[in-house]
Amino acid sequence: MPTRALRSSPAALLIIAGLLALAGCGSSSHVCPLTSSNSGSYCCGTGSACPVFPTEYIYATGLNGQVDVFPIVNGMPGLPISTPGPAATLGMAALNNQFLYVSNPQATQVGSAIDGWTIDASTGALKTIPGSPFSLGPLTYAAGLATNPSAQVVYVGDAGRIDALKADATGALSPIQSSPFPAGVNLYLTTDPQTRFLFASDDTPPGNVLAFTIDASTGALNPVQGSPFPTISGNVANTHPGAIVVDSSGSFVYTALMTTNQIAAFSITAPSGALNPVPGSPFTAGNTPLALATVNNFLYVANALDGTISGYSINSTSGMLTPLANSPFPIHAGALVASPFGGFLYTTGSGGLLTLSIDPQTGALTQAGSPVPSSGATVLAFVE
Repeated sequence: MPTRALRSSPAALLIIAGLLALAGCGSSSHVCPLTSSNSGSYCCGTGSACPVFPTEYIYATGLNGQVDVFPIVNGMPGLPISTPGPAATLGMAALNNQFLYVSNPQATQVGSAIDGWTIDASTGALKTIPGSPFSLGPLTYAAGLATNPSAQVVYVGDAGRIDALKADATGALSPIQSSPFPAGVNLYLTTDPQTRFLFASDDTPPGNVLAFTIDASTGALNPVQGSPFPTISGNVANTHPGAIVVDSSGSFVYTALMTTNQIAAFSITAPSGALNPVPGSPFTAGNTPLALATVNNFLYVANALDGTISGYSINSTSGMLTPLANSPFPIHAGALVASPFGGFLYTTGSGGLLTLSIDPQTGALTQAGSPVPSSGATVLAFVE
């Protein structure tokens, strides 16, 4: 039986795949996968290219009451599909690329919650986790999120505390023992890549960074000796620290100081988790630095009132920041997220989701393609 190129539906391809596997593709065709997970294959004609299936996704949400899912192919986002989400949020995070969680500060009139979905690895589509939204109780305000893949824990920046919620096999959340953990006025959280420590920006005057060690088995938090750590030594005014990140090496912490238009930088002392100011910290940023992203040895900062992105190289030994050539870049940016593989930075703006190519040597940013329509997004997450 001669083999020919198949251009039928996925269901038909699945039916025929087994027969073709037995017969072989022959000299005039080659094997193509049926899906991104490679569950089955089919024969494709010599002149036909195999389809490209997205295996990476960007999730965007914020002020539009929905979560947009953008498939990423060769670094470029396609048109999104949407799922209903919170009316407003300050936090979104993925856990093991399997579950997606979004903070819902207006879940009820008296308290907040976390909305959760399972992620379809082949399509990026979201399916509500049974029991979602997961209530944090009265007098709560869910804000920034961070995750601990090792202990399967989601951390929530809350009103004067940090909630730690364990995810079961279905993704359903429940508080771990001793949660919530006392904290300052924190809205944004981050963990280091090795999930040894959790850091939170603390808006308690004069502005600080809170540091906690993470129990490897339970995910419980323990304050680091000396925490909180002031963002500016001897400062008497509140710096209002906001977005906070750890660099990809897990050696340095950076937080945006919104009222002084600076970036505070700290080196992390292991294994204690104590923070020490990086020489030269704080570093000058643009007007109202709002969002941060790190990739490889670069740090990028979205300056809300400048319509620019500041770019810096990170000294791998000291953590000092050096402005990139031609920085700040004249790019209107909101939320930021970088591909963990490097190469691309993504941001939200009035035109939608914008892709920026990163020069691997200089860190320079260049717009790649046109913005993909999306509105109201203030938070981004990258899932692979």
